[in-house]
Amino acid sequence: MQPEQTDVFVSGQEGYDTFRIPAVIVTPKGTVLALCEGRRNSASDAGDIDLVLKRSFDGGKTWGPLQLVAEDGPNTVGNPCPVMDRDTGTIWLPLTHNLGEDEESRIIDRTSKGTRRVWLTKSDDDGATWAKPTDITDQAKAPNWTWYATGPGVGIQLRSGRMVIPCDHMVAVTKEYRSHVIFSDDHGASWRLGGAVGPGLNECQVVELTDGSLLLNMRNYDRSEANRRAVARSADGGLTWSGPSHDAVLVEPICQASFLRYDLGRLLFSNPASTKREQMTVRLSLDDGRTWPGKLVLYAGPAAYSCLTVLPDGLIGCLYECGDAHAYERIRFARFAVEALGAETRDGAQ
Repeated sequence: MQPEQTDVFVSGQEGYDTFRIPAVIVTPKGTVLALCEGRRNSASDAGDIDLVLKRSFDGGKTWGPLQLVAEDGPNTVGNPCPVMDRDTGTIWLPLTHNLGEDEESRIIDRTSKGTRRVWLTKSDDDGATWAKPTDITDQAKAPNWTWYATGPGVGIQLRSGRMVIPCDHMVAVTKEYRSHVIFSDDHGASWRLGGAVGPGLNECQVVELTDGSLLLNMRNYDRSEANRRAVARSADGGLTWSGPSHDAVLVEPICQASFLRYDLGRLLFSNPASTKREQMTVRLSLDDGRTWPGKLVLYAGPAAYSCLTVLPDGLIGCLYECGDAHAYERIRFARFAVEALGAETRDGAQ
């Protein structure tokens, strides 16, 4: 089966100059939620940015109208990182917020009017409506952190019930990028800081492995490691992490990536598999991320951020940025079978 691909958000349409930063999640009812930032006036990371959504009721074949999830006038609301609480059916959606006039460099230098804050909204009706966001900055961000991002991508719920959100931050004065997680053990009522990994690491995603440990996969700024993704492990649910190592197979151009468990032992990974933002590629591991024998190039041209999901029929979905002249022209959804990745299955058949 060749991937079926559909454009979900097209820059310059529906009242927005640019759509960026995709996240996708499937609800227990089988609804596919595609989230992203709607950037009103330009492609800039600052300015008037809203969090928007489209829903699909047929596994990502067709999509409903644009929905507004969260906005704050001329200010910036973004970095979606949803997680589904399987026990309650609530979709929790951590976000980040800052004044639209405050650019990242000024927030880092602490010369901005405000700072980066952590917001949280939720939906109890399959993504049809969303609660007014609450501010959880005091629970999720240390006082000496400046820049902050939730995800982007998705959070996970562990077998224990703990919900874990992968995040990143920059430490004041030292200006060190670090990856970290926040977590909730009470179905989203409160959130706590977990462990951090760094320096030189930021946007990240996390999976729970077969043995119950966690594997964090991170955007890597260490050029001595030749454009390879960084990984770290936790044996205590994200409270502490090992030092980072680097996956020689997972080449990157310094860019966000998606990392997801397909089923027990099988992991999925997607990113622009190049030293430039191009070649959107999905990989498959059969052994909890030790090796990556499966590979599928979804788009050979300019491409950047992505988010993976598993659809109700077992197909894989990938929501990703791509374009002809540059990577931010559209956000596209691809549907394909795990067999399209080409790795041998457990019984040895192709």
